[in-house]
Amino acid sequence: MAYNAKTACKLTGITYRQLVYWDNTHLIKPSISEAEGTGTVRLYSFTDLVELKVARMLKAQGVSLQKIRKAVTWLKKNFPDIKKPLAEKRLITDGNTIFVWAENREDALDVLSKGQLVMSIAVGQIIEDMKGEVAKITREKKYTVKVHGKSFAVVLHPDLEDGGFWIDCPALPGCSSQGDTVEEALDMIKDAIEGYLAAQADTKKKGRASA
Repeated sequence: MAYNAKTACKLTGITYRQLVYWDNTHLIKPSISEAEGTGTVRLYSFTDLVELKVARMLKAQGVSLQKIRKAVTWLKKNFPDIKKPLAEKRLITDGNTIFVWAENREDALDVLSKGQLVMSIAVGQIIEDMKGEVAKITREKKYTVKVHGKSFAVVLHPDLEDGGFWIDCPALPGCSSQGDTVEEALDMIKDAIEGYLAAQADTKKKGRASA
């Protein structure tokens, strides 16, 4: 599944400015589609989202972007089979440096025994939390709208690639619309239903006239 910049920011808690800067400086680039000029969009994968959130958490602990970038470079060099180290390795930070949780836990315990206050970033938990957040925003929602005094069931679908929502009315095949917000989408589907009903009425009138 692809996530546009707006959705990526919402899920990871980073700002759009940070997202663009991290892309332009090659810290975390979108895996699915890069912005290559007017009309193109950044599309991120789920693993990209995990990396973005881990980077935000490291930064919140006082680790500079320069140190995060150096850590990523070191991890890629020493773990060549790992393409997304921030999303695949358990990391520990004391706000000054970044430690990686080695296969032999004695190595990590040595770091902790020096008395430094460290924060362990459990990437596995971040992944599970991110899955929950993704499930929330991708869940379809059902609403009821009224047009000319009649109720119609409609289904709202998040548009993860372009942002906003698209909405359809199952009772009226082909009747759909879209909007940047839930409210706008609901207003737009009302207009679409009204137009659909008007077209149906016009077709019936012409049918009777020809008969």
